[in-house]
Amino acid sequence: MKKLLSLPQNAVDNYHELHGRSRNEWFCTSDPKEKRLGSGSGTTWLMEECHRNEAAGTDFDTWLAAEKRILIHAGGQSRRLPAYAVTGKAGLPVPVFRWARGQRLQQDLISLQLALYEKIMMLAPDSLRTFIVSGDVLIRTEMALQEIPEADVVCYGLWADSSLATRHGVFSARRDRPEVLERMMQKPSLKELESLSHSHFFLMDIGLWLLSDRAVKLLMERSKKEDGSLKYYDLYSDFGPALGTHPKIKDKEINKLSVKIMPLLGGEFYHYGTTREMISSTLAIQNKVCDQRLIMHRKIKPNPAIFTQNADIGIPFTEENHNIWIENSCIGSGWSISSDNVITGVPVNNWRMVVPEGICIDVVPVGEQKYAVRPYGMEDLFKGEIGSPATLWMGRPVTQWLNERGMDITVLQGGTGDIQHCRLFPCMESLQKMEMVLKWMIGTDGADDEGRQIWLDSQKLSADELMERASLLRLYEQREKFRRKNYVMLERNFEKSIFYQLDLSDVAKDYSFMGLPPPETLSPMADEMQQIHNRMLRSRIFSLQGDAAKADTEEQEAFKLLRNAMAEAVENMKRTPRLSALPDQIVWGRSPVRIDLAGGWTDTPPFSLYSGGNVVNAAIELNGQQPLQVYIKPCREYQIVMRSIDMGAMETVESYEELRDYRRLGSPFSIPKAALALCGFIPEFSAERYCSLKEQLQAFGSGMELTLLAAIPAGSGLGTSSILASTVLGALNDFCGLQWTKQGICTNTLVLEQLLTSGGGWQDQYGGVFHGVKMLQSERGFMQKPQIGWLPDFLFTDGAYRSCHLLYYTGITRVAKSILGEIVRGMFLNSANHLSILNDIKVHATEMADCIQTGDFERYGKLVLKTWEQKKMIDSGTNTPDVEKIIALIRDYTLGYQLPGAGGGGYLYMVAKDPDAAGHIRRILNEYRPNDKARFVDMELSGKGFRVSRS
Repeated sequence: MKKLLSLPQNAVDNYHELHGRSRNEWFCTSDPKEKRLGSGSGTTWLMEECHRNEAAGTDFDTWLAAEKRILIHAGGQSRRLPAYAVTGKAGLPVPVFRWARGQRLQQDLISLQLALYEKIMMLAPDSLRTFIVSGDVLIRTEMALQEIPEADVVCYGLWADSSLATRHGVFSARRDRPEVLERMMQKPSLKELESLSHSHFFLMDIGLWLLSDRAVKLLMERSKKEDGSLKYYDLYSDFGPALGTHPKIKDKEINKLSVKIMPLLGGEFYHYGTTREMISSTLAIQNKVCDQRLIMHRKIKPNPAIFTQNADIGIPFTEENHNIWIENSCIGSGWSISSDNVITGVPVNNWRMVVPEGICIDVVPVGEQKYAVRPYGMEDLFKGEIGSPATLWMGRPVTQWLNERGMDITVLQGGTGDIQHCRLFPCMESLQKMEMVLKWMIGTDGADDEGRQIWLDSQKLSADELMERASLLRLYEQREKFRRKNYVMLERNFEKSIFYQLDLSDVAKDYSFMGLPPPETLSPMADEMQQIHNRMLRSRIFSLQGDAAKADTEEQEAFKLLRNAMAEAVENMKRTPRLSALPDQIVWGRSPVRIDLAGGWTDTPPFSLYSGGNVVNAAIELNGQQPLQVYIKPCREYQIVMRSIDMGAMETVESYEELRDYRRLGSPFSIPKAALALCGFIPEFSAERYCSLKEQLQAFGSGMELTLLAAIPAGSGLGTSSILASTVLGALNDFCGLQWTKQGICTNTLVLEQLLTSGGGWQDQYGGVFHGVKMLQSERGFMQKPQIGWLPDFLFTDGAYRSCHLLYYTGITRVAKSILGEIVRGMFLNSANHLSILNDIKVHATEMADCIQTGDFERYGKLVLKTWEQKKMIDSGTNTPDVEKIIALIRDYTLGYQLPGAGGGGYLYMVAKDPDAAGHIRRILNEYRPNDKARFVDMELSGKGFRVSRS
């Protein structure tokens, strides 16, 4: 998916190197110099330049149809936001959100925008290949995106207060056809909106436009004069009003385009168009979450509207400091700031500087050695004739500023021209002179002859010239040096900083690149989750440094800390097992398996521990049987005899040491040994003390014989090992009189899996132990106790749909632990990529639950397919070539399909379009079996879940 980016001219040359973005994925250019283009003709220029650059010999229509593209308009002069004019607003650094994980110190506006844009484009129909967006906004939603309809133009909007809508473009639609655009209005009056409100809905335009190839070509045609040269043409004020069933602008061809409008559900809109909006939007994002349980650091600022990043700050802040933004700057102990101050680009210095209220400072590197000093006012527009009283600089008319300093307008190019083109900003190498001239420029006393003389003698540049001559290489180098210092500071103050909520995989790369030593191991007194993050960060840094041994040691420590923290949650609840079966009784436990329908992986620690999880799954029986069974009976010898029917194995345990051997991977009896340990048959979990296992069994009243049967292949993807563990624990619970509830059995299963070092979450055991179709939701915390909400079984049991649910054993196996390892590492490291997908998966579970509640079978099948797509995103190994061959045979007959569990093999769950399609699928896969193990298995919902009974 190609990204086309319009930038200021000087920002294009080194963009890919400075931002670490691929030239194959990102195309950058700037609008033609001295030619004012609107967003419509700017789109035309951007697309034609990209076409010329990468496929000049290819017909434009062919090139246009070849792939999807996101066009980001981030050029322009940025007059109202001077601090980031030279880089373009899309490169504006955005502070880490105090409530979010997986963010980066070097994140910018475009990197935060992109995730949503890519999701929309992946969801868009193939006919909508061009997506036009703005580079000076941040748009977010935490809700699932709606299905995007077919149309020539699809525009997203937000439900907005009418007073806000009057300052933006507005889409109006009739209430009986809310998805069809009637007309677009630019900054309508309240009276206009009120007159429409009884018959129309209106949505505020947020600048997200999807266009078909037909619409793109019409937009490009309207952007040109008769001679083929570009003219000013705006997407929003020229093209937009010509759209709809009752357009305001008559244009026969554009009027014929079909247009759909969509509300962005749960959408948030933050504008970064002006200096003040930069602070107010950032503050709004930071304050979006006020629940202190979700805010991960403990630092409390004296005023919430203080933002510092990539900076060396040597002064304390007070409650009087508000609307402060300091970035890429050194503010030493000799500085004094007040409020409404934006300070950017200031190099290392020892200045004594008093910054008045409302004054902002931007220092821009120019050439190899020089800096340009640009002070301005918070509300300055950098627009208008310099001699006009309405043209403000540093909050007052330019003429007033000159008069206060004993000068007149003649020193400024004869006193004519737009302030943007006026040479106001002195350029020099000397830090001492910079201090003196800056004091003179921003101070209330303009009588300093030395400062005035420096200003008069210096080469001066205009705002436009700064955009052309700024050294972005030096600007980014300075920012990186400050960031290096910030890492050390944040690491040292981790308890009050955002350090361990950052994307630690990104931090590890930075530490390795910058030559920073790994963080010290945290004290055992530190927060448990921070200790875990610390160990995994150290592991990743050592790995990048080539020290595999240390990397492995640190990783093992991270997993050990997780296991111990989860085990401690139940270790304090000691158990006293008491024989509750008669000498000749057999306790028989059996369970169904589960199919995860949505939300898988969000139940897995550590993600579930710090975010909570959402899962929709169903308990199913196979071929009319509950396939996981456990038999326990007393025996006269004071020992524990274990047998596995399906594995043909037997083992006798006579000591605590033999029970503690449960971590030996591959042992057929790891699960029952760990289960016995958790039931109190080793000292760590026992409320009473014994010298030996034999002594404990004597006090218990008998030995025991425990027999397992898993009538299902290993690596099935149906939660076999976890549910078998629950079945063992459930049977032992009954045999030993422990009186655990089903919830208690599942909680102990989660701990058991940590003891076995196999990891895993809670959805498998809850899926099998509890009957039917259900939505499972857990809160954050080490003690995971999901709440269960049962869903109707209509889509699974009704005669019209029952035969459409197909389960096919592929004969291909894959061990979940190897898959778990890499994904859990991503969770430990707050990997932005992993967390983004996991949060989408979590939202998708609620979407699936709503669908099952409403009984929409077709949508259900599509959501199953979405589950499959999400699994492939989080683990590329989910869909192996052998699996894909099977899917290719039946894809056209299904609404959706997926491999339950971790994927890569096991069972294939299919939702056929209808009973006839189900018949076709059966015939095809019976005829073209991929191996001699592949087969269909009858599945039906389990109405009881785990059951236990006695002979």
